Formats: sequence, structure tokens, C-alpha cells
Amino acid sequence: MVSDIGQTFIARSRYHLSEDFLPKIERCLSLLTDQQIWWRPNSESNSIGNLLLHLSGNARQWIVCGVGGVADARDRDSEFAQREMIPREELRSLLKQTLREVDTTLAQFDPAKLLEMRTIQGLDVSVLEAILHVVEHFSMHTGQIILLTKLLTAHDLHFYDL
Repeated sequence: MVSDIGQTFIARSRYHLSEDFLPKIERCLSLLTDQQIWWRPNSESNSIGNLLLHLSGNARQWIVCGVGGVADARDRDSEFAQREMIPREELRSLLKQTLREVDTTLAQFDPAKLLEMRTIQGLDVSVLEAILHVVEHFSMHTGQIILLTKLLTAHDLHFYDL
């Protein structure tokens, strides 16, 4: 029973990251120019480009490295400091590659180990917490990307058509 819950949790986490959030982000990117992707509403806000770098860095650090044991070389500050325009396709490719690595890590993870502890970003968290963090964090920033896209394009994003 516990194994079934763990397997379901991992399966649904994989689904949300790759089959729910990613297609929504890709729909947004398809409607935006590179200039719009790097536009900031003000100096205290992030561009969509910064959010994409941040999502890639966060998911990789917490899942691929924190859960999967790959060496962590993340430079979180650089995700937000980036001002030079990285083309849309390069950002999209980075995010997709990161999510493939995340998906592979989660697919190979033994659900019986969800309560094992890891230290990620200096925090002691269970693997379950690490996965939950990435899913909720990805959801939050996906919503920000959607809002910015609607503000910049005034388009219906037709998510029910995905």
C-alpha cells in the first residue's frame, strides 16, 4: 500500500512537470518574441527568460542532484542576474533537457526511499519534500509565465486544446 502511494506520487509528479507545466510554458514561448521573453515589468521583477533559467536550475539541483546524486554545480544568482538575451529556442531546449533528466531520475527512483533525507540548498529535507518542492515551485513560476504572456500578447492561450 505505501509503495503504491509512493509510486503514484512519483508518477503524478512526473506527469505534472512534463505533461502539464511544460506544454503550457511551450505554448507561451510560441507566442512570444525573444524581446518579450526578456522584458521585465520593473527592476524588482524577473523576465520569463530569468524564470526559465531559474526553473531549470532549481529542478536540476533538487531532483537530478539532490535526489539522484549527481554533483551540484548550480549558480542560482546567475539565473536572476542574466540580462543578455538568450534565444527562445535555447531556453526551451535547456528546460526540456532538464525535465528529461528529472524524469529519468524520478523514473529510476525507488518509492520505498521517499522518506530518506537529503541536504539540498543547505536544508535537510526528505526526498518526498524535495519532489513536492519542485512540483509546487514549477507550478508557481508556470503561473507567472502565463500571466506575463497574457499581459504581453493579450492572447487566449487555449490550454484546453493541449
